[in-house]
Amino acid sequence: MTCQEFIANLQGVNEGGDFSKDLLKALYNSIKNEKLEWAVDDEEKKKSPSEGTDEKANGTHPKTISRIGSTTNPFLDIPHDPNATVYKSGFLARKIHADMDGKKTPRGKRGWKTFYAVLKGTILYLQKDEYKPEKSLSEEDLKNAVSVHHALASKATDYEKKPNVFKLKTADWRVLLFQAQSPDEMQGWINKINCVAAVFSAPPFPAAIGSQKKFSRPLLPATTTKLSQEEQLKSHESKLKQITTELAEHRSYPPDKKVKAKEIDEYKLKDHYLEFEQTRYETYIGILKEGGKKLLGNNGSEAPGLKKSHSSPSLNPDSSPVTAKVKRNVSERKDHRPETPSIKQKVT
Repeated sequence: MTCQEFIANLQGVNEGGDFSKDLLKALYNSIKNEKLEWAVDDEEKKKSPSEGTDEKANGTHPKTISRIGSTTNPFLDIPHDPNATVYKSGFLARKIHADMDGKKTPRGKRGWKTFYAVLKGTILYLQKDEYKPEKSLSEEDLKNAVSVHHALASKATDYEKKPNVFKLKTADWRVLLFQAQSPDEMQGWINKINCVAAVFSAPPFPAAIGSQKKFSRPLLPATTTKLSQEEQLKSHESKLKQITTELAEHRSYPPDKKVKAKEIDEYKLKDHYLEFEQTRYETYIGILKEGGKKLLGNNGSEAPGLKKSHSSPSLNPDSSPVTAKVKRNVSERKDHRPETPSIKQKVT
């Protein structure tokens, strides 16, 4: 990463403003000369897991969550913005299919749970109760929240146990299934989520470079893009062209059958990543060409399933929330072989 790229990546993260360029240049040169390692507070090292639990139980936890995310990298977490625009809301049942990096969610944590979902800004909040603008979010609400930056929502064609189910694959490759109350509601959520992601996702950071052959995905920043809609479209088109070329080159040199299984898995993982990114950027480009931000605020006439949201949504008393009961999926049976990077997940 060049110094200019380093400065560009940090635009707007100083409480909405920019840091001094001289300061960032000094930091860049310092990090370049001496590797910067993530540090853990000495006090945190001394604490045992039980101490943290006791603090929480006694209501004396010193820290409050103000960012959405589970990483230790502040550039990959997104700040909670209470004043963000509400684009859609309603009841959804959620099932966690895969954790970060596509790892299969442990058995016992995959059950369906019903939430009142609110797509506010680039965050999908999952709350137990109906959304109220004046009510502050609980710690549990923030933990359940999902950032939709660089995400892709699509109909879960490979899940047949329940109707009206769509799949959401996040920037950190978590996979969540959501059940809506009707086909129109399902399509409405898919359209809104993808539209928010297409309009507001910032350009990705450069991928890590090393001497090892292990494949590494680029970092996808959670900050909102600073580009105009026209520049955003050009950025997506440029990225799609790059990925399409890279995918073609990747498939023109398949691994020899005699190589180690680990190398074959790495090849298949990269192939799956590039194919998914190609689909994601094609979706984003299509949305921006249809109007982008205009689709977020329309009344549903320009695209199927896109309905205007209000800051204080009301519920239809005749509509009942989706049920949380579900038969075991094939993937949850004891004799089912867990997914590996070599097995592709459908994205359409």
